[in-house]
Amino acid sequence: MRYFIEFMYDGTNYHGWQYQPNAISVQLKLEESMSIIMQEKIELVAAGRTDTGVHAKQMFAHFDSEKSLSQALLYRINNILPVDIAIIKLFKVNKNAHARFSALSRTYNYCISKNKNPFNNYCYFYNRQLDVIKMNQGAQCLVGKHDFTSFSKGKTSTYTNDCEISILSVEKHKDEILFVIKSNRFLRNMVRSIVGTLVEVGELKIPVSRLKEILENKNRSLAGKSMPAIGLSLVSIEYPKEIYNE
Repeated sequence: MRYFIEFMYDGTNYHGWQYQPNAISVQLKLEESMSIIMQEKIELVAAGRTDTGVHAKQMFAHFDSEKSLSQALLYRINNILPVDIAIIKLFKVNKNAHARFSALSRTYNYCISKNKNPFNNYCYFYNRQLDVIKMNQGAQCLVGKHDFTSFSKGKTSTYTNDCEISILSVEKHKDEILFVIKSNRFLRNMVRSIVGTLVEVGELKIPVSRLKEILENKNRSLAGKSMPAIGLSLVSIEYPKEIYNE
């Protein structure tokens, strides 16, 4: 039987989701805890691979087990997980459901704050003047289906660099600026590169008119800097209803 778990984590203390040699990852802690409580080896396949320091307010992973599992199991697993990882839900899905490949879309937020707050691990402290109107104008140049090679870390083994962004907005909330980006798929480092480029648009270093040129040239060096991980959170993943059917 195949199961999905929905979970969340603060990525500050972890070297990303995936196993890393001689480093602590979210995957390592989850699989260890689940295997202990369930008394069988659990191997998780997640919806994505967040980088070191990136957070997830909603993440999914699947695993297979012959046991009949219930929500009651979650209390025992959560009780031995670190305080910065929590499983929210456990549910059975059809045998072909895949946490990564069945996903229809993912949504990330990136938060910038003008005020430093030692109790907020989810915003990047950046006290420079940014033109939100121009950043939104630049954002609209990137909405739609494009080749996002210019916003991807090099030497990745993806079958295509085409992605379709359906939402890319920049919202100002008091002393914070929130970037919201939703796409059918993401390339490695894509969100942080896009946000970094829009920040340079907001600083008037890159004109809005250059965004189209940056996309078309498929050259990472033309885009802006990559923002630090601290402000990035995966906030939602959408799946088709069919995965829940038995």
